[in-house]
Order: sequence, then C-alpha cells, then structure tokens
Amino acid sequence: MTEAYIYDALRTPRGKGRKDGSLHEVTSLRLSALTMNAIKERNNLEGHAVEDVIWGNVTQVMEQGGCLARSAVLASDLDESIPGLSINRFCASGMEAVNLAANQVKGGAGDGYIAGGVEMMGRVAMGSDGAAIAVDPSIAIDGYFVPQGISADIIATEYGFSRDQADQLAMESQRRAAQAWEEGRFDKSVISVKDQNGLTILDRDEYMRPGTDMQSLGSLNPAFQMMGEQMPGFDKIAMLKYPHLEKINHIHHAGNSSGIVDGAAAVLIGNKEFGEKHGLKPRARIKATAKIGLDPTIMLTGPVPVTQKIMADNGMAISDFDLFEVNEAFASVVMRFQQAFDVDPELVNVNGGSIAMGHPLGATGAIIIGTLLDELERQDKETGLATLCIASGMGAATIIERV
Repeated sequence: MTEAYIYDALRTPRGKGRKDGSLHEVTSLRLSALTMNAIKERNNLEGHAVEDVIWGNVTQVMEQGGCLARSAVLASDLDESIPGLSINRFCASGMEAVNLAANQVKGGAGDGYIAGGVEMMGRVAMGSDGAAIAVDPSIAIDGYFVPQGISADIIATEYGFSRDQADQLAMESQRRAAQAWEEGRFDKSVISVKDQNGLTILDRDEYMRPGTDMQSLGSLNPAFQMMGEQMPGFDKIAMLKYPHLEKINHIHHAGNSSGIVDGAAAVLIGNKEFGEKHGLKPRARIKATAKIGLDPTIMLTGPVPVTQKIMADNGMAISDFDLFEVNEAFASVVMRFQQAFDVDPELVNVNGGSIAMGHPLGATGAIIIGTLLDELERQDKETGLATLCIASGMGAATIIERV
C-alpha cells in the first residue's frame, strides 16, 4: 500500500468564542479560505494540485451549513477544479478529515489532499443544529442521554478523580501553553489572521489564562451540578445506567474544561510522488488510524479503547510512543487515559491543550496532529499518538512517525 505523508500542518490562533473575541467578525468561510490559502502559498500549489479538500466542522447550520468545504475552496485561491467534502465526527472531525485523506492516498485515490477543519463557536453556537441524540426522545431516552459535562463527571466518579487532581491538570495545561508560546514552539505552525486591510486581527491564542493557580480554580462553582441534580435530573438518568454509583461527583467547571473558541487548521497530505512533483520534503508518515464506538452515556472514555485498538491492529505497545496528544475536552478524559496506560504525564500534551487554549470543535483534531508533529521534531523524537474523545460515545486516533 502507498505511504501517506504529512508535508505541512498549520493553524490559526484560537480566538475567544464570544462577541468580544478577536475573531468574532470572521466567518467560518473566510477563516477556512485563509487557512487553505496559507497551505497553498507555503507549498507553492498551483492548479489542480490536490485531489480534494476534506474539511471538518461540527455545527453544520447557518454559515457553517451546506458543504462548507466546497464553499471555502471557491472563496480561497485554490483552483476551482478542486472539490470539497465536509464531514462531521463531532470533536474528532478535524482528525477524521486527516485520517480519511491519508487513507485515500494509501488506497491510491489521488496523490495529495488538504484536510482539516474549522469551528467558529462564537458565531454558530454549539448545539444549535438540534442533534437528534439530544432532542429526539426515541433515542435520547433509550440511550440514557446526558450532556457531555455530566459524562465527564461520571468518569471522575467511576475512576476516582478528585477536584484537586482536575485543577492540578488544568493549572499545568495553562503553564505549559504559556511556556510554549514564550519559547516560540508554535511559531512554524500558527498563521496570523488579518483583516481586509491587511492589519493583524490575531496572531496568538487569546483564551489562555497563564496566571491560573489552585486558588483561582478553587473559587469556581461546578458547572454541571445544577443540571445534574435539579430538573431534568441528569444524574438520576446516569445512575440508571450505572446503578453502582451512589452519587455523581461534580468536579468540572470552566477552569478544568475545554474553552469555547474560534479557529481553523489544515494539514497537507500526499504520497511520495506528490512531494517530488511539488519539491516538498515529507515531515512524517501517517502510520495508522482508528475509530471506535462505545457507551454513549459515559461517552468520553474513547481515547482508551481506540488506543487499545490501534495498538493491537499495529502490533504496538504504549511504550512504543514517544509523545501523546490527548485532547483536553475535560480534565477527567486525560486523567483516565494516563491512568489506563500508566503513562508519564510529562509525555502527554507537552505544550498544554484545550483547557488552556480552547477547543474549536471541527479543527481540534487537525490541530493536535500538527502540535504533535512539531513537538516530535523539537525533541527529535520519532513516534507519536494523537487521540480524542467524541460526543455520542466514540474515539479516534492517529499514529504518526517522523521520516
């Protein structure tokens, strides 16, 4: 089978996903086109240079609706002969776009692809698409549906994680993100977002709170306790599924959960011939991809079984990986991964994660693949694993190896 290589990976800074956020005036279409243009310019792509653009975004309504991928191609400087495919695997949409592109290349369906995603959470609110699993009783009741925050608290309760442990992880994420920015670790991958006059709107992740300490985190109220304990009483629904739990321990709040932000990311993927044609040197090969489904109530434990699957499929052990990117959707997700595999925390999310910098849903999967690659290069390491939990009970993973 043909090898699939990563030739480039870049992202925008992440802006606060609210009306006073720096990227609020930028549409999903424009931010996607800007990101695609950066990939084109950095790699001198002309004409029908890639087979397709595969683009993830989660809330596919209003300005993020239709086939945003094709619209973004037409709004960009890419050739109009390049098609576009929009996909949605919730929080792993950006990763799934990369994985689909890589597997298309491996299967011989084209030499090169642009893959990634976008989410403008300050412009198109999460949940505004009215997902059936949350609002249709025919599936929500039988599936013991609870919101993700409740699921994160179920994980904390089931696996014995405390509020202090979650806050420690959050504080460390903030410290690592601040250090990464101070040391220029994101310089090669973060592009500036400019307005129509060429003036810079944002060139740095703005959600970060580097002064975060245990005292400030300790002052925050649990975000999901009220919806869990009061009407509609999601805790009771969860305990119907998990009757051995006497009480849900609500440890998550705004400070140890991922931030709502705006952002986009793109990865350039191709075979050996693609690189030779365009004079590009591969940075890494995509060794393997995996996805899995699991219990939709606890929902967010996906990084554990999908890592077990991808290792079994490829004859690997956890010790074969030099670094890990585990999306910080909630603190308990990362803690469960570390607990399950007895992984050294110093190898996980070395440059901070979504708790510190935010989680632009459709883009995050592509972001963490790029972050992982940059860090492997910085440390001169070889093999890394990127993985995410996914709404409705799924998990996704990608293994990359430097070349």
